[in-house]
Amino acid sequence: MTEWKEFSVSINSEASDAVAAIFDDLGTSGVSIVDRNDFLTLPEYGIDTLWELDENKFPLEGVIIKGYFNDHVDLKEVEENLISRINNLPEYGISLSHFHLDVLDVKEDDWANAWKKYYYPVGVTRFLTIVPQWETYEKRFDDERLLYLDPGLAFGTGTHPTTQLCLQALEMTIRKGHTVFDVGTGSGVLSIASVLLGAETVQAYDLDEVAVRSARDNIKLNGLEEAIDVRANNLLKGIEEQADIVVANILAEIILPFIADAYANVKDGGLFITSGIISEKRDAVISELKSNHFEIIQVNQMNDWVVIIAKKLSKEEEG
Repeated sequence: MTEWKEFSVSINSEASDAVAAIFDDLGTSGVSIVDRNDFLTLPEYGIDTLWELDENKFPLEGVIIKGYFNDHVDLKEVEENLISRINNLPEYGISLSHFHLDVLDVKEDDWANAWKKYYYPVGVTRFLTIVPQWETYEKRFDDERLLYLDPGLAFGTGTHPTTQLCLQALEMTIRKGHTVFDVGTGSGVLSIASVLLGAETVQAYDLDEVAVRSARDNIKLNGLEEAIDVRANNLLKGIEEQADIVVANILAEIILPFIADAYANVKDGGLFITSGIISEKRDAVISELKSNHFEIIQVNQMNDWVVIIAKKLSKEEEG
């Protein structure tokens, strides 16, 4: 039986997405984020909650991010690289506090069953419910859309505030027949949701090949292979087509230099939906969007996180 190491990082919330990205880059076979905000906010969805919540398992400060590596890799090197790269995050404008690393042994069967023990259906928007693949779930109303995920493969289960904000924004803005580009697709949750909400086609991109495989598996699970094309790519580099909506749930530090490129891939009058933005970075992102001829349509916030819906102005409107 394969032995696994669980690298458990306790850290401040602002650094959570960056640490998850570091885990991905180091080749983790799975990432989980334990955030006290989940305990505080998920119960509002009623009895159909994603997690079987135990307050004692949630940190009082910051978050706990866990990555998993098997014994076929150099675990000492993983640990050294993880510590070094996290300690370097302030160089990229990401504050660092409460950083602590624990390394534990995990048996493969224990790890696989741990996902199933706590994972339940949850309504993440008015019309959209995320359902684990092994759950039997009946629609509560005719217009309810069911999005199936395998959390054992997930790079995002749809419950983090940034993902929920994007899902809510997509629900408000997608119209039947739209084309959507999902940049930094991770588990593919935003791509799948886009089709369920009415998009005709979706192009999904992620720099990480493991994320691409995860997204493909979840897309297949939902029977949407014909509607969603997912591939490895660095943001939208080399992509010449245009979409009605470009959605990017990535770090603000990546969003800022990406805005000019995104402008080229959005149709005139189309929308750029972006999240992964900590509230302190909100004004900087808004300023950069306006400088690149986007009109701010709406800004929504959940806890410390922000989503911005911006419209690309036509040449006539720019003038």
